[in-house]
Amino acid sequence: MTTAATVAGIWDLSIATPIGKITAVIELRYDDGTLTGTARGTGEEVDLDGLALTGDRLTWKQAITRPMRLNLAFDVTVTGDTLAGTSRAGRLPASRVSGLRRTGRAAETVPGTRS
Repeated sequence: MTTAATVAGIWDLSIATPIGKITAVIELRYDDGTLTGTARGTGEEVDLDGLALTGDRLTWKQAITRPMRLNLAFDVTVTGDTLAGTSRAGRLPASRVSGLRRTGRAAETVPGTRS
């Protein structure tokens, strides 16, 4: 069973967008019964808003300014140390999202890149 405590950690994300693949790192924290998080990528760090876990489904929103100003909505399913789902930016088509939890690696954050 997926719980807020079991999703906590550092996750490497890959987002397949119309402008190419974008990588990002999210850090999820579970403190005092509350799940919070931040995302780092393309040279910026933003808080995750509306972070919610229902069963294995994890959702959140975030506003970014790079590579362009967008409000993103993520909807992913967590299975152990992997996640998969979509990210939407308004009326644009959904982008595929996949992620892998960092295990046994240093906890430093790797800046996101686009390739």
